[in-house]
Amino acid sequence: MANKLSRAQQRKRIHLRTRRKVLGTAELPRLCVFRSLKNTYAHLVDDSQGRTLGVVSTLKLNGKKYPNGGNVAAAKDVGTAIAQKAQELGFKKVVFDRNGCFYHGRIKALAEAAREAGLEF
Repeated sequence: MANKLSRAQQRKRIHLRTRRKVLGTAELPRLCVFRSLKNTYAHLVDDSQGRTLGVVSTLKLNGKKYPNGGNVAAAKDVGTAIAQKAQELGFKKVVFDRNGCFYHGRIKALAEAAREAGLEF
């Protein structure tokens, strides 16, 4: 009988397969998105130096804490904020890393909000 993988194991396999191809550099950082049940996080990462350049999350966004950071509206706010932070750091283009998650719901809302705010990927 074949071994059935859990959802977390499947996501991890997809994430590792994607990370072989997606690499952030100093000129083109990686926009890594993580979603938990309660919050949404976005990181700008330079993989060549192993540094995180900027972080935005629903834990504390624009000086306020979201009561429910695990919804699509909060993800849109995170997408807009990470695009502004990237532009402050001097980046117009990034490489998008969905972290093994499907491209729908909060991940899609964050990506579209970042694109509307002027970020290219």
